[in-house]
Amino acid sequence: MGVVAVIAVCAVLAVLAFLVPGLSRRPERGTHRTLGAGARAGGKAPGILGRLFGKPFQTGSRAVNFSGPAGRRSRGRMPF
Repeated sequence: MGVVAVIAVCAVLAVLAFLVPGLSRRPERGTHRTLGAGARAGGKAPGILGRLFGKPFQTGSRAVNFSGPAGRRSRGRMPF
């Protein structure tokens, strides 16, 4: 998955979590599930290739798992 795609997904999730916190958890879990499947598939390659192929998916999953809660946290800090 390209870097631009991960950044776009993170941005959409952060905005969704800010605007509609209750409805943002399902897309976040779906994205995490998809990236996890890519990491597992890449990790099946033998030896060091398995780590190299799975690493971008793990990094993207970590970024997605950070952006959703960040949007919900900032929504909670708003005065309205």
